Amino acid sequence: MFRGATSLSLDAKNRLAVPTKHREALQLECDGNLVLTAHPHGCLLLYPQHVWEPIQTKIMALSSFDKNSSALQRLLVGQVEDITLDTAGRLLVSPVLREFAGLDKEVMLVGQGSHFELWNMAAWRAQLAQVMQSDDFTMPNELEGFSL
Repeated sequence: MFRGATSLSLDAKNRLAVPTKHREALQLECDGNLVLTAHPHGCLLLYPQHVWEPIQTKIMALSSFDKNSSALQRLLVGQVEDITLDTAGRLLVSPVLREFAGLDKEVMLVGQGSHFELWNMAAWRAQLAQVMQSDDFTMPNELEGFSL
């Protein structure tokens, strides 16, 4: 289970060092074989490869004749990069995906249970501020009656 937010820095070769607690889990779970792709919200998604495969299968089962489905296929599957953690626990972020997410020196790695999101630091702060300051924020119907 991947959770928590960690501030990371891209090095001069555009690599991110995965925090030790996650690095060890990723090595055990998938031998460091990962998938990195774009997300419609402007961040990147980082999945263990075996977790991503059934998601990709569902996405590709959608009709390519439907504009919304094919747009989602182009974004999520068309941008996929198979990556492997190096021996130092780093992952290389390609120029295409760095540009898509606006990643520069400061990056947020945000655990989402089965996967991670990678955010440009300014975008991460902006989306958090938007949620916190929004007067019209409503809980999804699935969480009706839920309390913390």
